[in-house]
Amino acid sequence: MSFPIQTPATAPSSAAQATLNEVQKTYGFIPNVYGALANSPLAVEAYLRLAKLIQERSVLSPAEQQVLMIALSAENGCEYCVAAHSVVAGMAKAPAETIQAVRDGRPAADARVAALTRFARAVVAHRGWVPADEIAAFHAAGFGENEILDVLTINALKTLSNYTNHLAQAPLDPAFASQAWKKSA
Repeated sequence: MSFPIQTPATAPSSAAQATLNEVQKTYGFIPNVYGALANSPLAVEAYLRLAKLIQERSVLSPAEQQVLMIALSAENGCEYCVAAHSVVAGMAKAPAETIQAVRDGRPAADARVAALTRFARAVVAHRGWVPADEIAAFHAAGFGENEILDVLTINALKTLSNYTNHLAQAPLDPAFASQAWKKSA
């Protein structure tokens, strides 16, 4: 299955058109995932608004947010989002070796990032029923309930885009091609 990639001129509603125009202003182009999401005015606006709230209110740094998005997307097998967030993580000053470790599913050398991505992977693998020892390890790394809930919020964002990409088969944008990623078999 694939979805049409909408533009402001082709989006099926004025609300989706307005959101795509906002995306264009914000990013300088419209990533294909937004074009796929624009088949639903609700989905595209929800994704944009939640992404902005995460950027503005998360206690996690921009680099931590991005490596977390890579880890969640890799766990979900979303090739598009791993590539896109790898580019953005570099822009957010995440070290290249950290980005690569997270893309590969390995623990990052930075203990904080390693704990963050391990917990995120546990959230996905256990569908939110994270084992007590994983929660204890996350707390032992210095994280609290605020960070747990930020991980869940970022997971909600990535679930929407990862699953959309699975169904829509949105092609990777040229802006992200340098970080193309393939899920290992």
